[in-house]
Amino acid sequence: MLALISCQQPHAPKPRAYFRIDLPEKEFKPFDLDFPYSFEIPVYGTFEPNTRANSMPYWADVVFPEFRARIHLTYKAVRNPQSLNAFLEDSREFTSRHIPKASGINEEMFLDEQRRVFGMLYHIRGRDVASPLQFFLTDSVNHFLRGSLYFYVTPNNDSLAPVIQFLETDIRHLIATLNWN
Repeated sequence: MLALISCQQPHAPKPRAYFRIDLPEKEFKPFDLDFPYSFEIPVYGTFEPNTRANSMPYWADVVFPEFRARIHLTYKAVRNPQSLNAFLEDSREFTSRHIPKASGINEEMFLDEQRRVFGMLYHIRGRDVASPLQFFLTDSVNHFLRGSLYFYVTPNNDSLAPVIQFLETDIRHLIATLNWN
């Protein structure tokens, strides 16, 4: 009886909350498959060659099961300047498909003459964007690699923001350690 009388404010339901996300320590390892490219991946991720029926040689995923996320990687051999132009145009087209849901797209260029790694990282902002980070890398002569970060949850990038920022660091590390084989 005392508990009912002592409470002066009416009961109000608590707002919905999101699960706490524990982010692991950053540590990297090389993947050890015979691919035309190599880089370091986080120890909390796995490198899995793509075995789907429509996949091409050297397509793969970097999978983060703890975050229900993966980076889809598609590789194409550059045969001539026209094929490189077609790959670049495809990459821009895939990124532009997010425009209806995006509130903005920021582009960041990467140029590393010594390793012959050139490319672009796209930050696609927006609450319901399916792939918030995309990139392409090339040596402009023989290799073209495209990557897209996807989450296997309903997109709500406001609540996924800490994980997106965390995985962006991993994507930057992938770019910084990429070598063409």
